[in-house]
Amino acid sequence: MPDYRTVDDIFLGDLEFWKRPIQERHDAFAALREDRRRGGDMCFHEEVTVMGGETAGPGFWSAVTYDDVRAVTHDPLFSSATGVISNDADPDYIAVGSIIVMDDPRHVKLRRLVSKAFTPRTLEAVQNSVHERSRRLIEAAKQTGGSCDFVAAFAAPLPLQVICDMLGIPEQDEAQVFHWTNVLLGLGDPEFAPDLAELKGSAAAFIEYAAALGVQRAEHPGDDLSSRLMQAEIDGERLTPFEFACFIVLLAIAGNETTRNAISWGMQLLTEHPDQRALLQANYETMAPRAVEEIVRWSSPVIHMRRKALADTVVGDTKISAGEKVVMWYWSANRDEGVFTEANRFDIERQNATAMIGFGGGGGHFCLGASLARREIHVLFDEIFQQLPDLQITGPIDRLQSNFINGIKRMPCEFSVR
Repeated sequence: MPDYRTVDDIFLGDLEFWKRPIQERHDAFAALREDRRRGGDMCFHEEVTVMGGETAGPGFWSAVTYDDVRAVTHDPLFSSATGVISNDADPDYIAVGSIIVMDDPRHVKLRRLVSKAFTPRTLEAVQNSVHERSRRLIEAAKQTGGSCDFVAAFAAPLPLQVICDMLGIPEQDEAQVFHWTNVLLGLGDPEFAPDLAELKGSAAAFIEYAAALGVQRAEHPGDDLSSRLMQAEIDGERLTPFEFACFIVLLAIAGNETTRNAISWGMQLLTEHPDQRALLQANYETMAPRAVEEIVRWSSPVIHMRRKALADTVVGDTKISAGEKVVMWYWSANRDEGVFTEANRFDIERQNATAMIGFGGGGGHFCLGASLARREIHVLFDEIFQQLPDLQITGPIDRLQSNFINGIKRMPCEFSVR
C-alpha cells in the first residue's frame, strides 16, 4: 500500500488511483483531511493526461472536508458553467446545455420548471409504480433458480424503468437509453467508454434522440414530464428541442445511474454487515429512512463535482484565484471525522446520517431527484426483504473504473426461491 503521509503522494486526477482498493481511497482522503485540519491550505493537484493523451487542464484545488465542500457549494462566486468533472479535456460531452452546467438566473428559472415533476404529490403517485416494478423484477429473478447478477436483475432496471416512465420514453427504447448512460458516465472505464470518439458519439446520439422526442411531444402532448417540459413557458418562451434534449439527457442519467449504484452498494454493505441487516429487517419501516441516508453517505454514488471561481475568493483560509477550479470531493466530505464519528463504519443507526451530502452539499444545484432516489431505494429493499429475505451477495464485485461515479458493474447474488 502506498504511503500517504504527505499529500504529494496522492494524485486524485489520475484514474489509476481509482482502480486501487477502497481502503487505499479511505487512507488517501484521510491524509488530505488531516493535513487540512493541521492548518494547511486545501491541496492543489497538478493535472495528469487523460483519455486520448490530452492534458486535463491547469490543475485543481481539492475540497475534502465537510465544511470546505459546503462552503464552495453555497458560494455564488463558484460557477458550474464551464463543466462539472475534474478535468478540462472535454468538459461538455456529459452535460452540454443542461442546468447542471448553468448559473443563475437562467439556472434557477429552468430548475423551477423541472422541479414540478418532483413534488411530494407527484412522487407519491410514482411510488405505486416503484412497488409494482420491484415486484416484477423479483418475480423475474425467481425464474433464474436462485442466482443472478444483482445489478442486472435489480439495481439497474428499477431506476431506469421509473425515470423512463416519467419521461414518456417507450419501453422498447430503454435498453438504448441504458447503453448511452453507461457510456456517458463510464468515464475512464474501457468497457463502456474506450475513447473520446465513443463518448462524443453517444452524447450526440442521445441528444438527437431526445430532441426528436421533444418535437413529438410538442405536436402530440401526453401526460408525462416530457410533454409538460415542451408545453411550459419561461419568460414567455418555450424550450427549444435542443434545450429540451439537454434536460432529458440529464434527467435520464441522474435518475438512473446514481440510484442504481446506491442500491448496488446498499446490498453489498448489508451483506458485509449482517448485524446491520438484521437490525433493518427486524424493524424496516422505522429503520429504513435512516438506513437509506447511511447507504448514500457511505457509497457517495457521485464522487465529485467541480466549480470554477468567477473572482478571487477564499475558502476557509485558502486563497482561490479567479479562473481556478475547485473539486468538491463528496466521497471525502461524507467521511469527515469531525462530522461523522467512525466515518468509515457503516451504521444504519447513525444519528446524523441525514447530514450527509451524497446528493450535493445543498445550494442551488442540490439533486432534484433526491426524494425519488430515496423512495426507490426504500421500496426495492422493502420488497426484497419480504420476498427474498435471504438474498446475499456471493462473490467479488466488479467496480466501475471512474473518479466521477462510484459504480458497481456486476456482483453475483443468491437467494432461496419460495
